[in-house]
Amino acid sequence: MEPLFEKLKKEGIANPQRLVLPESTEERNMIAADRMLAEGTGKITFIGKKDEIIAKANEMNLPNICKATFVDNENSEETEKYAQLFYELRKSKGITIEDARAKAKNPLYLGCLLVKAGEADGMVSGAIHATSDVLRPAFQVLKTAPGVNSVSGAFIIVLPEEIAKKYGEKGMLVFADCAVMPDPTEDELAQTAVLTARTAQNLAGITPRVAMLSFSTKGSAQHDKVTKMVNATAKAKALDPSIVIDGELQADAAIVDSVAQLKAPGSPVAGKATVLVFPNLEVGNIAYKLVQRLGGATAVGPILQGLAAPVNDLSRGCNADEIYKTLLITSNQAINRK
Repeated sequence: MEPLFEKLKKEGIANPQRLVLPESTEERNMIAADRMLAEGTGKITFIGKKDEIIAKANEMNLPNICKATFVDNENSEETEKYAQLFYELRKSKGITIEDARAKAKNPLYLGCLLVKAGEADGMVSGAIHATSDVLRPAFQVLKTAPGVNSVSGAFIIVLPEEIAKKYGEKGMLVFADCAVMPDPTEDELAQTAVLTARTAQNLAGITPRVAMLSFSTKGSAQHDKVTKMVNATAKAKALDPSIVIDGELQADAAIVDSVAQLKAPGSPVAGKATVLVFPNLEVGNIAYKLVQRLGGATAVGPILQGLAAPVNDLSRGCNADEIYKTLLITSNQAINRK
């Protein structure tokens, strides 16, 4: 396992967090949960009927699932207090108590309500749900962190050994936004830059050097989309002057030193970027999938940034190992918030 995740595993064993898996009978989730429970790296809560989950675990030869906590979303007595909580949170939006009771039976909403109630520290979902299905309850129940008004999705890109020494730091880069905002504003891009820098530092353990990417480097092209990234760069620097950020930069100028010397001499980021902020979701999502599938990198995420509590979304194409690693990341986020 990569050094990053060995570090996160040790942190989890030292301070195990309570993590919700609302897609309780999804096989990849169950394999990842069984591994965490066996290692003691986290405490798992499944949403669903305990007997059904245990029966499936036995069929799959997963002996540790029985160590989990189980919350039955079909048991009205068990979910009533969460329905009341959701009603209080959303009654100003016109929701009725009947609506709230229906939402509390939805595993994705119930998972967020467990976190909101302080009965869990984070949630991981998305193996069989779209990102929008994961984000909607997170926005409605948990909302954004203080001082933040947008949420973005970062990926930690663990590079294959043959190129790990050439790019990024410790064999890693962090990409954003690859999951949430289709067409971010300048202010949203600035927030994404700052939040992703913190993810790189706190989670990946690498020095954030943030490149704001474009098809232009330092004015080599003139276009409104270039101006947008230039302005977003200035706003990101104003939000947190301690973070090293530069833009606009083309991707090769951001990560290849020889190109940086030609295109952006003197830049504190060019040629040695560790964080790449893409101009929109279309570019970011395509980029991480190409690096993953064609480049042989491991893409861990999306790691949701900007929420008031840790909730992370999975790619529906993920495997059990990637879910396990996302659980470790969510645990780390929860530890860092305490």
